[in-house]
Amino acid sequence: MSYSVAIDGPAGAGKSTLSRQAAEALSFIYVDTGALYRTIGLTAARKNISKEDKDGIVGMLDSLSIELAFNDDGEQIVLLNGEDVSGLIRTPEASMYASAVSAVPEVRAFLLELQRNMAKENNVIMDGRDIGTVVLPNADVKIFLTASPETRAMRRYKENLDKGITCTYEEVLRDVNERDRQDMNRPIAPLKPAKDSITLDTSQLDFEGSKQLIIKTIRENLQ
Repeated sequence: MSYSVAIDGPAGAGKSTLSRQAAEALSFIYVDTGALYRTIGLTAARKNISKEDKDGIVGMLDSLSIELAFNDDGEQIVLLNGEDVSGLIRTPEASMYASAVSAVPEVRAFLLELQRNMAKENNVIMDGRDIGTVVLPNADVKIFLTASPETRAMRRYKENLDKGITCTYEEVLRDVNERDRQDMNRPIAPLKPAKDSITLDTSQLDFEGSKQLIIKTIRENLQ
């Protein structure tokens, strides 16, 4: 029997990093669904397809092969037609494209089976924006991870600086608010907590405190 944990929440809530750490602590497989959408977004950007060009986005899907794999250090990587794009999908442009392509029903259908099969075959922690509501509605544990827009923007701003990405805090906050608006108002699978999810607000917690809270919540609800 396999167990599944769904972790949803807005951009910049730390879902990916915290989910990865929690999966490692619990010996689960971590599935970064946001990376899948970012990869499709990256492809659209590379092909100069507008974020608003639904037909163009749908038309390129048949040429895509997306896989989640692990490198020699045990880190999850994303392969796009065999190319490791793990670093390329973490730019602000890829983030905005990800939000746009995720609103396209055909894109969601394209990735849905891949995500569900992973959960059938492994103990997984899967994070995204509609995991508990759409992808894994029967997940054993559902968490809605959030923090204030200001807190999320500051975290993303510091990450960008560490990566050498030039930006201002105001620009990042504006992007966070715009991403929230897009994700919460899209007609297909909008961002919202599942009715039976547990909301965890980490605005006042540092990374270690947030990680321990998630691990504690998962362990208590899998018993």
